[in-house]
Amino acid sequence: DVQLVESGGGWVQSGGSLRLSCAASGYTFRPHNMAWFRQAPGKEREAVASIYTGGDGTCYADSVKGRFTISRDNAKNTVYLQMNSLKSEDTALYYCAAGTYVQYWYGPSEYSYWGQGTQVTVS
Repeated sequence: DVQLVESGGGWVQSGGSLRLSCAASGYTFRPHNMAWFRQAPGKEREAVASIYTGGDGTCYADSVKGRFTISRDNAKNTVYLQMNSLKSEDTALYYCAAGTYVQYWYGPSEYSYWGQGTQVTVS
């Protein structure tokens, strides 16, 4: 089974930075797309960023453009989310997701595999 393990969450002051990591294992063929989603209490899960593992294609939610950067290291089977200029509204549980045939990068149903999440708190 594919396993995704997130790390790097924590508490940070507004304006600060964090880098999340997602280590993937257990797959036979590398998923085509990896993504980060987040979910705040009482809100729906929302897409943050996605990256195509076979090239340089990336997508971002408007709310994080210019502040967050998604990247990958295929040799380490790891995807990263560098988060700068953090705001209180970025507070959420951040999930890593992997999908093979993703048509709409922002749709949670497009992704077959999910991690357990890592909490990010900005105050």
